[in-house]
Amino acid sequence: AAAEGRVRAWAAAQAARGRRVALVTSGGTQVPLEARAVRFLENFSSGRRGAASAERLVRAGYGVLILWLVPASWASPWAFFPCPVPHPRPHVLSLFVGQALPPVLSQVGSCLLLPGPHPEYQALSQAFCLCLESHPGANPCLLPLGDSSRVPTGSSAMFYLAAAVSDFYIPVSEMPEHKIQSSEGPLQITMKMVPKMLSPLVRDWAPEAFVISFKLETDPQILLDKSRQALEKYRHQVVVANVLESRRTSVIIVTRDSQTPLSLSNEEIAQGMEIEEKIVSYLQGQHTAFIERKG
Repeated sequence: AAAEGRVRAWAAAQAARGRRVALVTSGGTQVPLEARAVRFLENFSSGRRGAASAERLVRAGYGVLILWLVPASWASPWAFFPCPVPHPRPHVLSLFVGQALPPVLSQVGSCLLLPGPHPEYQALSQAFCLCLESHPGANPCLLPLGDSSRVPTGSSAMFYLAAAVSDFYIPVSEMPEHKIQSSEGPLQITMKMVPKMLSPLVRDWAPEAFVISFKLETDPQILLDKSRQALEKYRHQVVVANVLESRRTSVIIVTRDSQTPLSLSNEEIAQGMEIEEKIVSYLQGQHTAFIERKG
């Protein structure tokens, strides 16, 4: 309740300044195979896309609330955000790139409210960033995202769901307590499906918000069909579709009535440009059109 109150107060402050609000989820997940976990099933996501996108959104004038999954990568070019660290607190507050530790305005439970520390952001000194720590398990987004989505932001809110949340998990009640022994022979695992949070988000938590999900596949032949199926099933606004091998340089923005490829040229790659710059720029325009349609 206290954490949700902090989120509400933060969102209200952004609204009072006329800022749009973006909630960005970032990072990958680790699914423990044992209660006293030694082994995990994890995906490759480092949080790089979410971190780069969050910085671009701040540059674009959004107040940004970040829900990151541990461990998430915060690479060195992004001075506004922390460096890679194995645990999000307290180390994440002491490793800002080239900067002194910024003041912590509030800390309630897992909530950290931080102002932008980099001189480049002096003009955006009121664009605070609220970071929510999350456990790296199978369904870490559900409760924090539910809490943080219940803020009075309407169509000015963007949900940018870049985190790679596992589709499968093992319930605690079905986990072995101790380390699985290799001497017991080949391992067979039965996993449950993780509840999808897109449905309650769109239907109940934030029905007026602009919601963006991400779809990554290894087979480009099924990518667009899977993206359209997601839009039809969950009734949100946008899927950012990408293929594993080309995800750093090329994506397709899929809506119910369009598909727009975005890619980096060889020259842009040589200049160090990131695809997230184009993604955020395009989606900012889509969000503006969405707000205008909502009236």
